[in-house]
Order: sequence, then structure tokens, then C-alpha cells
Amino acid sequence: MKISGIIVEYNPLHNGHLFHINKTKELTNSDLIIAVMSGNFNQRGIPSIVDKWKKTSMALNNGVDIVLELPAIYSLSSAEFFSYGSVSLLNSLGIVDSICFGSEAGDIDFLKEVSDLLVEEPPLFKSLLKEDLDRGLPFPKARSSALIHYLNKKNYYNEKDLADYLNSSNNILGVEYLKSIKKLHSNIVPYTIKREGGNYNSTNLNNIFSSATAIRKSLKSNTSMEELISHVPPSVYEGMLELKNKNYNFPFDYMMYPYIKYKAITSKNNFFESIPDASEGLHNKILATIKDAKDYEHCIEMIKSKRYTYTRISRILCQYFLGFYEYNTLEMRKEPCPYARILGFTKHGAMALKSMKNNSSIPIYSKLPKDINPTLKLDLQCTSGYSILNPSISAMEDYLQSPIIL
Repeated sequence: MKISGIIVEYNPLHNGHLFHINKTKELTNSDLIIAVMSGNFNQRGIPSIVDKWKKTSMALNNGVDIVLELPAIYSLSSAEFFSYGSVSLLNSLGIVDSICFGSEAGDIDFLKEVSDLLVEEPPLFKSLLKEDLDRGLPFPKARSSALIHYLNKKNYYNEKDLADYLNSSNNILGVEYLKSIKKLHSNIVPYTIKREGGNYNSTNLNNIFSSATAIRKSLKSNTSMEELISHVPPSVYEGMLELKNKNYNFPFDYMMYPYIKYKAITSKNNFFESIPDASEGLHNKILATIKDAKDYEHCIEMIKSKRYTYTRISRILCQYFLGFYEYNTLEMRKEPCPYARILGFTKHGAMALKSMKNNSSIPIYSKLPKDINPTLKLDLQCTSGYSILNPSISAMEDYLQSPIIL
């Protein structure tokens, strides 16, 4: 049996995701798809529009065979740690033959070249990187600039195409997936498909492959659900419509802000200081801004800069809301994923579970173990935080909900 892994968020699952699932099967000739999926919070520092069990049902109804939860320590991290956690999880299962991801480039050779360059760091690249850092550029921009100049000097690509490629979110993730495969000495074979439709950050429902961002914006504006009917698979539309008719609480990022602000202004300590991404004095700026900002959006706009992106700030605020400062997240996210938690599977997927349990180098959980390690404990804490934003979900849902079986 050939098994392919995909790394997803499904916030929510839309036509582009369905295209990805089907193309993965076609491209890799796989018999079974395992999805590593973000749980109740996603990489941009936002809550999932539906809870992780609803997302699991949507995935299983649209071609995924097994859904595993990506722990929050990775799902709420930068591309580097998000990718490392995901790939390490798939690699540890011992049964995954390939991984397939979407990218703006749609060119695995280009992405491999960039990832190899970042791992090996030849002398010319190191020299260019040092020059950009000496000019005062923050590390991510200095690295991107050095890559552009290095590849341009090798006459492979022109600077504009390189800049577009290297600053595209899915290409960035793709490069990090490939770096992780190399770092882990994994035998998993990578594939990529060209991302179709609306830009990842597009806010308009403009074609059949509209972005998740645009779909969330439509839900936030509380317009008719019929607006989404051509942008998501039928089962997802029907499920979302049923949830709305039952007054299900679709949570949004701004809902976290009152709790963040209250905690920030009443705490004796600046707990932002214990969040690794809020280093270099950023923790002081965030705390000072929260006291004056009128709402979530206003707060981020006041803090963000060329050095500190909108997404980085939103991720820090979300980590603070969830209490990441109580954990040694700096070290935890550097370690391979310590377990695989099954959120759901199909009858077809059940065929691979025995093989997974026999070959995996990490524990496989279908129910919570007696001994809860810090990574899992943080996930349980995230469900409690999510229940504040979405009262449809119990703070104890992780203990109450069994894996979804279709």
C-alpha cells in the first residue's frame, strides 16, 4: 500500500483543498492519504472557524483517510517549526512514502535548490547574507535578499521572479518542508502541485478556488451562506449551513482581544517576555500598545513594522491568550513531534492503523493517555481557550470526544 502525507489547516476546507487531495492521489499514485492537520488554532495566530473535530469530518468526507492533529506548539509557530513538526510526525509513523504540498512555484526542483542552499550555505551565500545583515536587515529579509542575489549570480532566474517566488507563503512552507526532510534524513519523497486560484491572502470570493481568507471574511460579514456554495465542496457547504442554522459560534481572531487585554493590564509580570517570538524588546512594545489600543486590529497595526510582520504579532497575541508562556516553548518546538494523536479515520484508513502502530517510533493516541506530556498538555489548554471563543465546544472536549470514524 502506497501512502502519501499532506499537511493542512482546513480553515475551512475549500475547493482548492479538494483539488490538492485529488491531485496528490494522482501524482503520487497513493492508495491512502494521511493528513497532519492544525487543531483549534492555526499558523497565522487565529482560531479555526470550526473546531478540529468538525474539520476532521470535513476532511474524511472529501478524500482524506486518516487525520492526525499537529500539536499547537508547531501549528502556532513560524514556517520553520510548523514544517518541522509536521514532517517529523509523518516521518515517525514509518509508513509514509511521500508528501505532497501546494506551492505557487509548482516546481519541486526549484524548491529543492533553494532548500539545499539554505541547508548547505555555500561560501558565496554566507558572504551575501553577512553583507545584508551588516546593512541592518532583519534576518528573514537578509536571507531572502541573499538567496535572490546568489541565484541571480548563477544566472538561473531574474530578480523579480525570484523575489515573487521567495516571498510567496506556500513556497516558503514548501522550502521548509524540504529542509525538514533533509534534516531528519527522511526517505519520504516530496512532490508539489501548483497552487490554483485566489492568492492565499486574497479577501475576495472571485473564483471557484477562492482562498480560506476570503471564505472566513464572508462568514464574518454574516452574509447569506449561499455566497459560499460554489467555493467549497458540497459536504462542507451542507455542514457549515447546518452549523449556522444551529447557531454554532464561528470564532474570529478579534474575539480573543478582551481576554488578552484584561490579562495584560492586570498581571504583575509581562508574560510576553516568556514568548520566544516576542524577543528583542518586542514584549515591552506589545504590552505598552495593548493598554492604549482600542481593539485587536488597532493593536496589531500599531505594533507591526517592516521588522515585525502582522502575522508574527497576531501569532504572539494568540500564544499569549493560550498561555504559551507557561511552557518552555523555545525548546519544545525544536524537538520532533513526540506523539501522533488520531482525530479521525475512514474504514479505508483503518486498514493502515495497525501498520502505523507497528512501525511508528512514537506513541499513537486514539484516546488521551494517563501521563500527559507538556506538548499534549498545551493542546488540551488550547481546547479550553477555544471553548471561550466557541461555547459550542466544551473546555473538556478532548476528554469527551472519540476519534471520528466514517
